[in-house]
Amino acid sequence: MPTQKILIRDETNEDASAITEVTAAAFETLEISSHTEQYVVLALRAAKAMTVSLVAEMDGAIVGHIAFSPVTVSDGTPDWYGLGPVSVLPEYQRTGIGKALIQEGLSRLKDVGAKGCCLVGHPQYYTKIGFKNATNLAVEVVPAEVFFVLSFDGRYPHGIITFHEGFAANGHDADAPVAQP
Repeated sequence: MPTQKILIRDETNEDASAITEVTAAAFETLEISSHTEQYVVLALRAAKAMTVSLVAEMDGAIVGHIAFSPVTVSDGTPDWYGLGPVSVLPEYQRTGIGKALIQEGLSRLKDVGAKGCCLVGHPQYYTKIGFKNATNLAVEVVPAEVFFVLSFDGRYPHGIITFHEGFAANGHDADAPVAQP
């Protein structure tokens, strides 16, 4: 954990550009990334689809961000959310900031009555936080070994999870939102 104090707080309008920069930097060298995560955040924000959006701040600078947005479950189960993207500047990765963002975000989801959370991510990382591979849930075209769920009430829906359409944002859309300076 960094020696400086980390402040985790709600995103504000003034944070948008910094979040875009942090997100782009966090995924820039990740081989499994399509490098569109910053566009996903912009699209989720533009659609007002982020139920929880938190930043990690150190010494007045944003070093991390996490977003949670509603997902649709094919069996009609309500109150499930998708985690992502979660971003930490490369020089602060592996210091506990991402985990702190996830834990605070999950806590806030529970506070708004969420029943569970799902994500597509790295198996060795998310299983340490309590997520597990789904047995009765899937995301189309996503390998089962990288799809994870966490139920807050012990019950799991069945079927297909659909993330918000903002997850398809790629920065090439004619009407794609752009970061404001």
